[in-house]
Amino acid sequence: MNETSIKTTSETDLFSSDFLLGSVGAPFLIGAAVGYFAKKMLKVALFIGGAAIVLMFVGEYYHVIDISDAQLQSAANTVAESAKESGGFLVDRLTRITSKGVSAVGGFFVGFKFG
Repeated sequence: MNETSIKTTSETDLFSSDFLLGSVGAPFLIGAAVGYFAKKMLKVALFIGGAAIVLMFVGEYYHVIDISDAQLQSAANTVAESAKESGGFLVDRLTRITSKGVSAVGGFFVGFKFG
């Protein structure tokens, strides 16, 4: 009887450290770093945007400028749409890191939550 030996390599063994680090660990860390950075940048952008709006309100109070509510809401909608597109771009790019992209996207959402 001829015995065939089954070789397990790090590419086929799902529980090997090489497979887990390459397919789950590193993409997860990349996604977490991107998510953390994205949330911090969102906070900075909101801080700067809020400061700009407060300065416009102060200017309106002292009759330097005139702001209509419709223009302010239109500007806010435009900014919200661009933020959605930016977030979608990051998630789409992270899905291409591994074959399924699950660990990188999961890392993104974990990093975003902690950011």
